[in-house]
Amino acid sequence: MMWVYWLFTSIVAFHISCIRSHVCPKKCVCEHTKSMQCFRIQAVPTGISSDVTKLNLAYNHIKEIKGRDFIGLSDLQEVGLSSCGVELVEVNTFQAQPSLRVLDLQKNKLRHVPRGLPSSLEVLRVGHNHIHALQGAAFEGLHRLRVLDLQSNMITALRANSLSALVKLECLYLDGNLIEVVNGALRLPQLNLLSVASNRISSLSSAFFASLQSLRTLQLSGNLLTRVPHDLPRALLHLGLDRNQIRALRNRDMAHLRNLTVLSVSANKVSSVDGGLRLPNLTSLELSGNQLKVLPSRLAPKLETLDCRQNALQEVTYQHLSGMRHLKHLFLENNTIRHFEANALKNCLQLTNLALEQNLLTSIPEGLPDTLVRLDLKQNRISTIREQEMKTLKRLQVLNLRNNRLSSLSLRLVAHLPRLQRMFLGGNPWNCTCELVRVKHALMVRQVDIGEELCVEPAPTLGEHWRVSLLEQHRCEEDTVKDAEDSDPEEQTENEEYYDYDV
Repeated sequence: MMWVYWLFTSIVAFHISCIRSHVCPKKCVCEHTKSMQCFRIQAVPTGISSDVTKLNLAYNHIKEIKGRDFIGLSDLQEVGLSSCGVELVEVNTFQAQPSLRVLDLQKNKLRHVPRGLPSSLEVLRVGHNHIHALQGAAFEGLHRLRVLDLQSNMITALRANSLSALVKLECLYLDGNLIEVVNGALRLPQLNLLSVASNRISSLSSAFFASLQSLRTLQLSGNLLTRVPHDLPRALLHLGLDRNQIRALRNRDMAHLRNLTVLSVSANKVSSVDGGLRLPNLTSLELSGNQLKVLPSRLAPKLETLDCRQNALQEVTYQHLSGMRHLKHLFLENNTIRHFEANALKNCLQLTNLALEQNLLTSIPEGLPDTLVRLDLKQNRISTIREQEMKTLKRLQVLNLRNNRLSSLSLRLVAHLPRLQRMFLGGNPWNCTCELVRVKHALMVRQVDIGEELCVEPAPTLGEHWRVSLLEQHRCEEDTVKDAEDSDPEEQTENEEYYDYDV
C-alpha cells in the first residue's frame, strides 16, 4: 500500500506546484484557456504566467510600454492595449515574442507606428492615435502582416514606398485621416481591401493602382474627387465613391471593371451617366443625392438594386427600365416625378420593392408588376385610386399612402390585395362614409395593421349635422360588424419576402 500513498502524495504535490506557478496577478482575471485580462492598472503587471497566449490590458491607464514588461512571455499570440492612454512603445518591445500575431494599440496617444515589431505579426491596429506620418522603417521585417489599421490619425501624405515591405498585406485602412498627397505606386500584390475614405484626396494617378491586381474592395468616399480615377484594378468587386464632387459617370472609365458588383456614387454632383454603365456583373448601383434629371437607361442587365433617391427626376418611362429583368429594389423617393408611364416596369419581372414617396404623382402608376411586396407612395398628390391600378398587386404586403389627398377607398380595391399586412393611411382628408367604415372593418377582420385609427369619429362639424353624422357612422359600424360575422373567414395566404422599412 506504500506505493499507493506515494502516488497520491506525488499527484497532490504536482497540483500544488502547478497552482503556485499560475498565480494570477492582482486586479487580473486568468482563464484556463491561457487568457488573462486586467482592470484598473497603471502598468503591465508582474508575475504573468509564462504560458499565457492572450493578454488583454485594454481600458486601463498605461502611458509607456517597455520591453522588460513582457520578458519571459514567449508564448504570447495576442496583446490588447487599446484605450490605455499609451504615449510611447519602446523600440523592439515585442521582439522576444516570436509567436505574436495580433497587436491592438487603438485609441491611444501614439505619434509614431511602433518600431522593431516581431516578424510573426499578422494584425496591427493603431487607429485613432496621433500619428502624423508613415515611416518605412516601422514596417521593416513585417513580411507576414495581413491587416494594418491606421484609420482616424493625422496622416497628411501617403507615400507608397513606405509600405513596400508589407508583401502579404491584405487589408489597409486609412479612413479619417488628412491625406491630400498620394505619391507613387502602391506595391502590395496581395492587397484585397483598401479604404481611404474621409480624407482630402482630389486625384489618384494611374500608376497608383498598377500593382494592385488582387484588389477587390476600394473605398474612396468622402474625398475631393471630381472624376472616377483612371485604370482602376480589373478585379474590383466593390467601389465606393460617395460624398465626392464627381459630375459624370462615363462608361469608358469603368468598362474594364467586368467583375464589379457594387458601385456607390451617392451624394456627388452627377448629372449624367454616359454610355449606360453596362457592367456585366453589377448588381447594386447607388446614385442618391445627385443632380440627375433623367433616369439612367441601358444599365447593367444583372442589376438588382437601383437607388436614385434625392435627384431631380421628372418622369419614369418604359425605355428607362426595359432591360432590368433582375431588378428587385427601385428607390425613387424625393424627386419631382409627375409622369410614370403605364407599364413602365413591365419587364421588371422580379421587382419586390418600389419607393416613390415625396414626388408629385396624382395617381398610382398603372401596370405595376405583380411581384411587388412593398409600395411606398407617401406624400404625393394622389386623390383617387382606380381599380385597374390595384388589380395586379396580388402579392403586396405593405402599402404606404400617408399624406396624400385621398378622401375615400373602395371595398373592391382592398379585395384586390389579398396578402396585405400593413397599410398606412394617416394624413389624408378622409370622408368617413359607410363605404369607408366597411373598408376599415374589412381590414381589421383580416388583421391588417392600418397604423393610425381610421374614422374614429366624424369631422367636428357644428350643430345638428354633427349628431346626424355620428348616428350614421354608428349605424354603419353596426351593419358592417353584422355583415362580417355572417361572412366566411378570410382564406390565409402563404408568407413571402416581407419589407418592414421605416415609414
